[in-house]
Amino acid sequence: MKVSISRPTPSAEVLSEQGKQAQPTRSRGHVRRLSIYIVLVVCSLAFLSPFLWMISTSLKPSQEVFVFPPRLLPSSVQWHNYFDGWMALPFTRFLTNTVLVTVAAIIGNLVSCALPAYAFARLRARGSRFAFMLMLATMMIPIEVTIVPIFLLYSKVHLINTLWTLIIPPWLGYPFSIFLLRQSFLSLPREMDEAARIEGATHFQILTKIILPLSKPALGAVAIIAFVGNWNNLLAPLIYLRSTDNYTLAIGLNLFYGQSLTAYNQLMAVSVLSILPIVITFFFAQRYFIRGVALTGMDR
Repeated sequence: MKVSISRPTPSAEVLSEQGKQAQPTRSRGHVRRLSIYIVLVVCSLAFLSPFLWMISTSLKPSQEVFVFPPRLLPSSVQWHNYFDGWMALPFTRFLTNTVLVTVAAIIGNLVSCALPAYAFARLRARGSRFAFMLMLATMMIPIEVTIVPIFLLYSKVHLINTLWTLIIPPWLGYPFSIFLLRQSFLSLPREMDEAARIEGATHFQILTKIILPLSKPALGAVAIIAFVGNWNNLLAPLIYLRSTDNYTLAIGLNLFYGQSLTAYNQLMAVSVLSILPIVITFFFAQRYFIRGVALTGMDR
């Protein structure tokens, strides 16, 4: 014989009282969410305002660049500023040099940083922790301290005024990129290495066939950092390069500043074209950058 126990159903008064209690909580949640959105929109506009002004100036006639009160929208859109600014200097040559240096720097960064990162993460040796700390300590050395010694070194080997002065340093490794990859490698279980060694795999095979394919977010972050750093690099080309044929985009933009007259509308137009690859790259690869940086806090 089955005995059914019926649960008492809440009365209409109880349900009404519960609805009244939940309504203020729901309203506070909506207000809090709306306030957060408003703050984010205001901050986004504050950060985007220089870029919006740069785009606006690139489309203005020259007589409207410094009008007061300033106007965001030009009276007539001057699309030819982009063509005139690009043709005012050999920017095609500058772009070719920048792409060559940046691609070589990205490849050099990945190769030169992945090898020591694997050694610090996977190989056990006496003094390895001290060597790692010593490498991290080099990040505290200001780059201005190394300018003169590096310049003297390049001059001794006759590399001044060549693109090799910009290509060689990324192939020697950067401490932050090594640290980033090491932290990513440490997050992977060592059991995979042991299983591969049982199968007869070498350290190089473990690195290239197991570790690197599983560390794509960290590799993407290193590639993005190398891309942005070398694409926007002005200090090194300004010191080591002499001839116009070897100039990069950063120096080419600096050549727009004349002694008596500067075409700021054309300068802003070329600036928009120069930052466009960075914006596109970060837009499509931001998830790798965020995941790669997030993995640096994972240790074993």
